[in-house]
Amino acid sequence: MKENNQSLTKQLLKLPVIVAALGYLVDMYDLFLFSVVRVPSLKALGVSDELLLPEGVFLLNMQLAGLLIGGVLWGIMGDKKGRLSVLFGSIILYSLSNMANGLVQTLPQYAVLRFIAGIGLAGELGAGITLVAELLPQKLRGYGAIIVSTMGVLGGVLAYFVADLFEWRVSYFVGGGLGLLLLLLRINVFESGLFLKLKQEKAQRGDILMIFGNGERLKKYLLAIIVGVPLWFVVGVLITFSPEFGKAHGLTETIVAGKAVMLTFLGQSFGNVVCGLLSQQLQSRKKAIGIFMVLSFMMMLIYLLLPVSSTFVFYTIIFFLGFFNGYWTLFIIMAAELFGTNIRATVATSIPNFVRGAAIPLTASFAALKPDFGVNTAALIIGGITVGVSLFALFFLEETFSKDMNYVE
Repeated sequence: MKENNQSLTKQLLKLPVIVAALGYLVDMYDLFLFSVVRVPSLKALGVSDELLLPEGVFLLNMQLAGLLIGGVLWGIMGDKKGRLSVLFGSIILYSLSNMANGLVQTLPQYAVLRFIAGIGLAGELGAGITLVAELLPQKLRGYGAIIVSTMGVLGGVLAYFVADLFEWRVSYFVGGGLGLLLLLLRINVFESGLFLKLKQEKAQRGDILMIFGNGERLKKYLLAIIVGVPLWFVVGVLITFSPEFGKAHGLTETIVAGKAVMLTFLGQSFGNVVCGLLSQQLQSRKKAIGIFMVLSFMMMLIYLLLPVSSTFVFYTIIFFLGFFNGYWTLFIIMAAELFGTNIRATVATSIPNFVRGAAIPLTASFAALKPDFGVNTAALIIGGITVGVSLFALFFLEETFSKDMNYVE
């Protein structure tokens, strides 16, 4: 038994798993670094106080646009050229563009580089999760997701502390440097055996039309995207606009958005572990995700409706909101398990980025409803609809916990 446990641990701690986890850390670092340094960086570029919000939203949308485009491009490359090609290409593009972000002198330069950085970031998580899912045996895939997600979410926490210690330009240089260090580690990473086997066959690879041209696959693809949307409602609306929600609760001390982001992802790092372990215990992806989704909605109700008298209580609620938002990576590994090896990287890379892109209509809807309903009620309406539709979508998805990954579409 002891030898068997040691063998399982050795498989779980394979270099590709660790490298995928570190890649997600770098991914999350940059993804949320802009949210943390938005105000000081824009002020340094001469943006006036009244334009900080609209210009910040524009730059964020440029990054999200890059993620959407990159999600499709890297996913297709991952199925055509291999998982490692994405892990190398995306980190090079991300690292160089991130360093260039630290050198910007004008707003248009900043916008272009946020777009390019978004493209680079888009490939990290999907390719890493695909590699982990294909390298690990079925009973260890959930544990692999825990390692990747925990390391990754800590990237958001790291972004907060680096930005707090250093000037915003240095924070971007640190992110680029981390990416280049990771590139050295990846030299020794080996390709997925399932992909190498697939290359010997004549199966069609990396064709996104295989999804959109087939009703059953398209249904699974869209349902998977919908399941993930509540995750980015929490981040894109409830946490991004946490200063406004704090004010709506009557708090006199201003809520710091960067601190709210840090606490959210610190909570999510613990939530990812618990959700992953719960999935292993229940032998089900769907049940674990469904439980966390319902509990996340309960925390949304507490966040929006509970009378709050201090910033400490408000930040504590934010932490637990992040904790019950901790099914992100389990959701992505389920998405990878839904499809065959020949389009697995395409879906596992594009689905999370389409979910991230959902922040655009969610924030637009929030802004449209806020004048008539107020901050809390507007968020409650959007959150209730989002969670309800997502639970409905989850119900119709197949269970993938015990699914064999060695098949093609």
